[in-house]
Amino acid sequence: MAAFRLDPDLESFRHEVRKLAEREFAPRAAAWDEQERFPEDNRRLLAELGYFGLLIPAAYGGAGAPIIQSSIFVEEIARCCFNTATVCQIALHGPARAIAIMGTDAQKQRWLPAAAAGEALFAISISESHAGSAITELRTRATPVAGGYVIEGAKCFTTLAAVATHFLVFVRFGDTQGARGIGAVVIARENPGLAIGKPDPKMGGRGAPESPVFLDRCFVPADDVLIRGSENSSESFRVLMEAFGPERCGNAAICVGIAQGAYDAARTYAAERVQFGRPLMEFQGIQWKIADMATQIHAARMLVYRAASNEKNGFPDAREVAMAKLYANEMVQRVTSEALQIHGHYGYTRTLPLERMYRDGRGYAVGGGTTEILRNTIAAMEFGRSFDQRR
Repeated sequence: MAAFRLDPDLESFRHEVRKLAEREFAPRAAAWDEQERFPEDNRRLLAELGYFGLLIPAAYGGAGAPIIQSSIFVEEIARCCFNTATVCQIALHGPARAIAIMGTDAQKQRWLPAAAAGEALFAISISESHAGSAITELRTRATPVAGGYVIEGAKCFTTLAAVATHFLVFVRFGDTQGARGIGAVVIARENPGLAIGKPDPKMGGRGAPESPVFLDRCFVPADDVLIRGSENSSESFRVLMEAFGPERCGNAAICVGIAQGAYDAARTYAAERVQFGRPLMEFQGIQWKIADMATQIHAARMLVYRAASNEKNGFPDAREVAMAKLYANEMVQRVTSEALQIHGHYGYTRTLPLERMYRDGRGYAVGGGTTEILRNTIAAMEFGRSFDQRR
């Protein structure tokens, strides 16, 4: 049976990005985490090299590449530096991608060239203190006024809020409940009604700050509404959920990258470390760990590549991407834990990257849809019906 192979151009692209990440990002990955600093130097370099325009259509200054290429890109960056990969994830798979698919031509002309050039960085604000997984309970409201809408509400855990230039904010239009009426608007950082709170202290991803966003009578022109929620339909909410596809694909790819970096370190260590007169790799217990890690990484990568390759209307297949994220989110926890274990107490120290990889990978099982919510989503698709989680 013929083995699965990527297109040679994609393999060449992988090697190009891997060399860049190993040369430029790996040496300072620990520093961004220890100092809790945003990797601005890395962001600037990636912007200069044109990588932030990877998914943006050529008509708006980008490369118009497929999602599988951007997935490979963030995977290779995450293998060396999670915080830099998170910047790429937001820039590539977040709001700019949604604007490229759902925005009007005027919105694309206004926002996408700046995003492709790295001059604009769009964060996404969805979660609220009372509405995390239960996103349909969000309370941030858009009230119509002359020329647009006034936004009132508060968001939490907005990744890169501290450095973003624009925010894609999920809001509720009209006096609605549940999924009806939910839409999204774009708000510029300098809008006087928008304020950014202090970044939250985190277990991992400490160079990619998350902060609350406060909206106090924040006026948004009608032209800045990406999708208006209907009081009589949940269709706009369904469309917005489709926009999570690329983000979830990138999330899963980053998990593969973290796991690959941890596995590479563990495999090398097992071959070199001598205990009881022979290398660790000669002990069956270590061999089984390495075999399981390699298999799980490969399985997760294939799920990601399948989902990314089967994009339709600009977004990956919802079922396939949910499966990819679910498996990759749990796989990275197993693999980084085993890689740390193989290194013994050295792995537990901060002189090696294993403990950082373990911390960084853990958060992605929460962000972008928890593993529990993903299981609900997959089950609903398998049964062909939705289930009311409130009962």
